[in-house]
Amino acid sequence: MRIFGFTFKIDPFVNDNDAINAFYGKCDDASVAGSGGKTLIHFDREADSLDDALRRDDALRSAVAEVQGEGWQVREITVEPDCLAPMTSS
Repeated sequence: MRIFGFTFKIDPFVNDNDAINAFYGKCDDASVAGSGGKTLIHFDREADSLDDALRRDDALRSAVAEVQGEGWQVREITVEPDCLAPMTSS
């Protein structure tokens, strides 16, 4: 399996450290950052391929469900660029 990175922009802006710490207690593969009134949550999830991560496996769906379980809404999802194309040597 490979690791795929997803970053979510969520609403509302989260600046409650207790809520963030509680979220960390449920998701050990997430990082929360806030800046300029925006909250970003980054996940690293395992799947056999990017297609599986996005469509078949629970990698993306489970991350969205965990965010929504906190009452937060996912507004945008970014797939990390290094997941899109394999590194090649010259």
